[in-house]
Amino acid sequence: MWYEFFKYALFGPGVRALWHPRVIGGDNIPAEGGVILACNHISALDPIIVASMIDRKLTYPAKKELFAGDKGFLSKVVAWFLRAVEQVPLDRSGGRTSVNAMGPVERRLAEGGLVGIFPEGTRSHDGRLYKGKTGVARLALGSGAPVVPVGISGTTVRRKVLGIPLLDHPTLVFGKPMHFDVLADRSEETAVLRWVTDEVMGAISDLTGQNYVDVYGFRVKHGNLKGKDVSAFVKPRPGGKPVPPPRVTKA
Repeated sequence: MWYEFFKYALFGPGVRALWHPRVIGGDNIPAEGGVILACNHISALDPIIVASMIDRKLTYPAKKELFAGDKGFLSKVVAWFLRAVEQVPLDRSGGRTSVNAMGPVERRLAEGGLVGIFPEGTRSHDGRLYKGKTGVARLALGSGAPVVPVGISGTTVRRKVLGIPLLDHPTLVFGKPMHFDVLADRSEETAVLRWVTDEVMGAISDLTGQNYVDVYGFRVKHGNLKGKDVSAFVKPRPGGKPVPPPRVTKA
């Protein structure tokens, strides 16, 4: 109920009235069944705009700390909102903990839900497309759900008027569904996870035309590459390679 209220009474009309987004290829989203929307990420407004401009109900994994509501009144409001619109918590601490924490997202897909994720794991600080994390591959192989690549552009805030962000006509381009279920039995192979992720990122790159940087965005924004020249990591496009050969198990 709350999801429909916020979408159709508040966010949907507001997004359309303020920014007039353009949607291309919206019919590429399957009308039913579990589906993963894999999007590039250039603005904090991306999740709201995507959810407002599609017909199906969309679930995003949000970092679990936001569900705690233990940092004052505003955090309580955020926690209530996330629960009210039926988003799911995700532990992003890394390693095996993060892998195991995908359970709620996988259940939503198994229930036939539409899940939206941003494989870069963080917003691009310079408009370029950064290396994708393999969570999108784990979800696709573990659930069998198709991945619909989404190219987002024009959502960067140009300026604000009376506190209202002004955007340059956002555009959402939805690509053809990508199916990886034939690799489901290889979901534990690191090379396969990277291959699937790069294929998805390559499809996103084709939709957006962004320059691709083959390094995680977090490293450039906050890690050991902050403030450094990353031109050595710039590549024409991720993906496009053959499927990795099966891993040989020693007798």
